[in-house]
Amino acid sequence: MRALGIAGSPRRQGNTEILLDRFLSGAESAGAQVQKIVVSELEIGGCLNCQGCWEDGICVLEDDFGQVNEALVASDVISVASPLFFWNVPAQLKALIDRGQSQWARKFELKKPLPPTPAGHRRRRGVFICVGADPRAYFDGAVWTVRSFFRVYETECWETLLYSEIESKGEIVEHPTAMEEAAHLGRRTVEEEWADRA
Repeated sequence: MRALGIAGSPRRQGNTEILLDRFLSGAESAGAQVQKIVVSELEIGGCLNCQGCWEDGICVLEDDFGQVNEALVASDVISVASPLFFWNVPAQLKALIDRGQSQWARKFELKKPLPPTPAGHRRRRGVFICVGADPRAYFDGAVWTVRSFFRVYETECWETLLYSEIESKGEIVEHPTAMEEAAHLGRRTVEEEWADRA
C-alpha cells in the first residue's frame, strides 16, 4: 500500500509539515510505502483554462505537475497538509490543486474512471491536515477546496486534522494531543478495513 503526503506550506519544516511527517511515520509503521512531495520545491504553473486536457485528460503544460499526478494516481492514501491562508490554502498548493482540472476532465468530460491502485483500491483515502493561527480559524474554505481536489482523484475525504491558535514555527509540538493524533491517524488510515477493492 502506498501513502502519499503533500506538504503544501511555503515554509519548510513548519507546523503542517511536522504533522505530515508524523502522519507518514504512522502510516509507515502500519506497513505502507510512504512518499512526501514538497510543493514549494516544485515548478508548478497555474491552470490556463485552455481545455487542452479535454482531449485525453492530460494537462498540456510540461512542468513538475506530471510527476505529482503520477504519484496521486498510484497512491492508496493521499494526505494534504497546509496552513490556513485567508481561509484557504496557500497559492503554491492552490496551483497544484487547480491543475487537477485535467483529472476533472478525465472524470466528468471523458467519463474515464481512474484504474485501481497497484494495491487494488478503486477508491483512495484522503486526509487533510490544516493549521491556522487565528483562534477563530474558519477552515471550511480550505476543507472544501481539498475535498474537491480529492473527488477528481477518486478519493474519499476520510478524515481531517484541524488545529487553530498555532502560528510560530514548530509550535505544534507543544500541542497536548496533535502529534499523537497525527501518528495514530496515519496508522489507522492504513490498517482499517478497506471495503473497496478491485
